Amino acid sequence: MEMQDGAELCFPHFSNSSCKKPASSLSELLLLQVMLSFIPVLTVTLNLLVIISISHYRQLQTPTNILLLSLAVSDFLVGLMIMPVEIIQKASCWFVGDLMCFSYKYLSYIITSASVGDMVLISIDRYVAICDPLHYPTRVTERRVKLCVCLCWLCSALYSLSFMKDDLTLLGRHNSCYGKCMFFIDDILGSVDLVLNFILPVSVITVLYMRVFVVAVSQARAMRSHVTTVKLQLSVTIKTKKSELKAARTLGVLMIVFLICFIPYYCVSLVEVDLLNSSSASFVFYLFYLNSCLNPVIYTLFYPWFRKAVKFILTLQILQPGSCQDNIL
Repeated sequence: MEMQDGAELCFPHFSNSSCKKPASSLSELLLLQVMLSFIPVLTVTLNLLVIISISHYRQLQTPTNILLLSLAVSDFLVGLMIMPVEIIQKASCWFVGDLMCFSYKYLSYIITSASVGDMVLISIDRYVAICDPLHYPTRVTERRVKLCVCLCWLCSALYSLSFMKDDLTLLGRHNSCYGKCMFFIDDILGSVDLVLNFILPVSVITVLYMRVFVVAVSQARAMRSHVTTVKLQLSVTIKTKKSELKAARTLGVLMIVFLICFIPYYCVSLVEVDLLNSSSASFVFYLFYLNSCLNPVIYTLFYPWFRKAVKFILTLQILQPGSCQDNIL
């Protein structure tokens, strides 16, 4: 936000070291109000429905859905904690101190890294399911996927700590004045983060999904020819194949939306890290975090089981004894 000369100080009693309150136009304030009241609430609600659905119904606890559950948890945290703080920061001052600033930045890094890790795991899951379906049930088990998810979050926490070590030793050292919570990454760490948290994961996701797309197209053609020749004999196999291909298509849409939301953020950070703290980067931040709201919308559009689960939750059928065993597919 641009500062006006006569703008009020965040901390008037620290006139020499206090930041000035952001001066926002009426249109910006209205936009922030809409974002503050609608998007975070929608993000939390939709992702909470995903979490309840997969956690409650045994039939939905497949390896792929466990990965979606982990992604929904990170998206839920974005809507509950990160989005409101980010929006308030753009319209007001930071009044809750350096310790909370450190916690907020650390949590932001963890959630972002975990989301990227989940996307990579999802692409690997779809690659094995489509390109090596015979070994998929033995290689991608529920236990292994849960272990991978735990390792993903643990590695994200340790990875994020490497960016926060300076802030941990001296809280608020990168804040130029009182009343701001600034993100700062030096050039070396910024380059490492760009490679490990963006270029490498995006490259892996792109290569795997290109391979999945090629194999999926060939399998779809093969299924059409098989249907006309040995329809009854291969009916079960064809149904399974169609299910896997549909899942690959849905998760492919998920990946595309993820890339659309994440690429502008890293493009801006490539130009200059300080831009991430400026008003010109507001749209990039909103798009970056909007991905957390769009993911469950994609599930609603493409997954019948999610729509059915939501119906059961909203009608309180989920509270009935033994409802976790209901047929949801």
